[in-house]
Amino acid sequence: MGATTLLWVLALAFLFPVLWFLLSSFKPGSELFTWPLQLFPRDWTLSGYRTAWARFDFAQYFLNTFLVAVITTVLTVLVSACTGFALAKYRAWWIQGFFLCILATTMLPTEVIMPSTFAVILGLGMYNTLAGIIVPSIVTATGIFMLRQYFRTVPDELLEAARIDGAGEFRIFFTLMLPIAKPIIAVLAIFSFQWRWNDYIWPLLVLNDQEKYTLQLALRSIVGAENIDWSVLLSASVISLLPMIALFLIFRRQIMNADINSGLKD
Repeated sequence: MGATTLLWVLALAFLFPVLWFLLSSFKPGSELFTWPLQLFPRDWTLSGYRTAWARFDFAQYFLNTFLVAVITTVLTVLVSACTGFALAKYRAWWIQGFFLCILATTMLPTEVIMPSTFAVILGLGMYNTLAGIIVPSIVTATGIFMLRQYFRTVPDELLEAARIDGAGEFRIFFTLMLPIAKPIIAVLAIFSFQWRWNDYIWPLLVLNDQEKYTLQLALRSIVGAENIDWSVLLSASVISLLPMIALFLIFRRQIMNADINSGLKD
């Protein structure tokens, strides 16, 4: 009983700032800093949402972010599955060495490799394009590790039986291994979509055209040098969270059970 009560108290403590943030988005600017502070708005208003959507062209920002997140997720899943399958089921001394090199990249902060990555993107002519955001984000050590570990649980006898029946490697991968790996693919897809949706630093470096901004850059553009329209900023932040909330509600079972990538970065 005591443990349950403590958990409820902790849950409410974590929920309170989120609730305050959500309710504050419905307050007019004059109520945000009045004293004493009020949890619920005295005058409920949607002006912040209307202003955010109309002034900052959120439809375009949503489209840009959606394209980046979806395309990157599809390619990340495909590349991670192919690499994970090769690392799990093919036997060669250099393959294991290659896998160790992939894992070693998780020890490097992302900021360390950003200059070299930016130089490559600049050289390929991808600067100020959505492709410049997508291409460097496709390969992730976390995704490769997740798929490799999952494929290692598939018995080798199953692959040998398919080869005896005349199936080639590509057919084995696409018709046998991918369907078996649906649970872990769903988990990787969820995390990859979340990573790309919330990404800020890399799009900030690559993009300078406001029409190509993602949602996170758009939110930053609302913050002025001196004056901040807090009601608009709060409403825009809530709008940007809606797809993530929907994703969590739809796939909450996979998310809650997915701890395979704990300790690894994206």
